[in-house]
Amino acid sequence: MAGLSLEGIRKVYPNGQVAVDDASFTVGDGELLVLVGPSGCGKSTLLRMIAGLEAISSGTLRIGERVVNDVAPKDRDIAMVFQSYALYPHMSVAENLGFGLKLRGLPKDQIAARVGEAAATLELGQLLDRKPAALSGGQRQRVALGRALVRQPQVFLLDEPLSNLDAKLRMSMRVEIARLHRQLGATMVYVTHDQIEAMTLGQRIVVLKDGVIQQIDTPMALYARPANLFVATFLGSPAMNVLRGQVVQQDGLALDLGDGWSVPLGDADLPAQCLGREIAVGVRPEHLHTAEAGEARAAFAPEVEVVEPVGNEVFVNLRHGPQSLVARFGPQTLPEIGAPLPIALASRHLHFFEPESGRRIDAEA
Repeated sequence: MAGLSLEGIRKVYPNGQVAVDDASFTVGDGELLVLVGPSGCGKSTLLRMIAGLEAISSGTLRIGERVVNDVAPKDRDIAMVFQSYALYPHMSVAENLGFGLKLRGLPKDQIAARVGEAAATLELGQLLDRKPAALSGGQRQRVALGRALVRQPQVFLLDEPLSNLDAKLRMSMRVEIARLHRQLGATMVYVTHDQIEAMTLGQRIVVLKDGVIQQIDTPMALYARPANLFVATFLGSPAMNVLRGQVVQQDGLALDLGDGWSVPLGDADLPAQCLGREIAVGVRPEHLHTAEAGEARAAFAPEVEVVEPVGNEVFVNLRHGPQSLVARFGPQTLPEIGAPLPIALASRHLHFFEPESGRRIDAEA
């Protein structure tokens, strides 16, 4: 296996569209790194440049110690798993697994040994004689993973490999990929638009928007300390609540939403220079809690609009003047729709952002 290094990678198409702009990061040997972002953010383009399927406009790409900008895809020692599986319908599972090795001219006994190893790892042993049409979606995806696995490449590239599967299969295949990575110690770059996949699979995550890297960090660090509003609202389900208004002194700090509506901020650690300014305040759904006795100063009472019980937790959609919020509660008596619900913000878990640029405001700033 080998690591990856990208320095100032840029992709500009002939019409002037910049698909990826100044992407710089490293992937450690044996690391599983996830590229995540909405459709059109440049994540698949970036993966295809690593694979050699897209030309690099500028910058330097290294696999291990070797610069591979102008190296043909077949000579980069990578293996790619595509969203569409890309299996040969007329070949059996065994033939699909071994086809790349056959093209390389490996001896039949060596191909058979590697196919057998991959089949055992991915529990495909009973399916080797079947054609793809006789397989389920999850089985086809395992064959696509196996075909990459038999190559024994330096780097695995996975381009939204689970997006064609239903929710239950996606969950089981996430576990399969995580197990496979742990077992192989392989270097993997995984592309997805699904933030749940990114959070559960990635050892580190690269968040992209409009071809520009927004933040690179571990999943929980991104969740706990997002660098800007985009990262804050993209990662997390339900998404972070964002309240916009002016910071005022009102029996303690509060956020004036306009038209007589306000939200108390409790003892939030907010820079003094924010007083009187328009800011955006972020709060995760789990950091809204029902107000306890003695929390009158920190409490407010939005109206309950929709209640979504999902078994182990309850999502409560609220309306407070111009602002909508979602709160995440544990199993409890469901609040009455249309009634006010006294709640308070967990002030130590608030996030503050510039409303225009979206940049994070830190207490020490």
